[in-house]
Amino acid sequence: MSSELYQQVILDHNKKPRNFRVIEGHTHSCHGHNPLCGDDLTVYLRMDEGKLAALSFQGSGCAISKASASMMTQFMEGKTAAEAEAVASEFQRMVRGELDPEREPSHLGKLKIFKGVRDYPARVKCASLAWHAMLSAMRHEVDATTE
Repeated sequence: MSSELYQQVILDHNKKPRNFRVIEGHTHSCHGHNPLCGDDLTVYLRMDEGKLAALSFQGSGCAISKASASMMTQFMEGKTAAEAEAVASEFQRMVRGELDPEREPSHLGKLKIFKGVRDYPARVKCASLAWHAMLSAMRHEVDATTE
């Protein structure tokens, strides 16, 4: 995957984040904060019959943090809690350089675009913040950090 494509996708989702709102009737939410970068967002979920029926987020952050949250909210809709946990684990392993989705089986699909984050260790927490917040929201925790 080219660096240029990665940059285009990140910039697009940063400029026009998808699902950037509070879901009416959300059943779960969690505030996430990355003290190193200053990323600060809240993830909102509506769970219905054990599935993520809707996801959204609001807040501020760097381009990688916002793009990751935006793509996460699109990709995870309709997943069961177990599927969400599995994909989140794969995503976090990928950005830390512990999983190569091009060589190992994964469920990451278009999220593979974030594979290059592993080359920038200071940005791993930026890419992971929304994922930590989503998992914490599913557990009814109200705060998550990337510390």
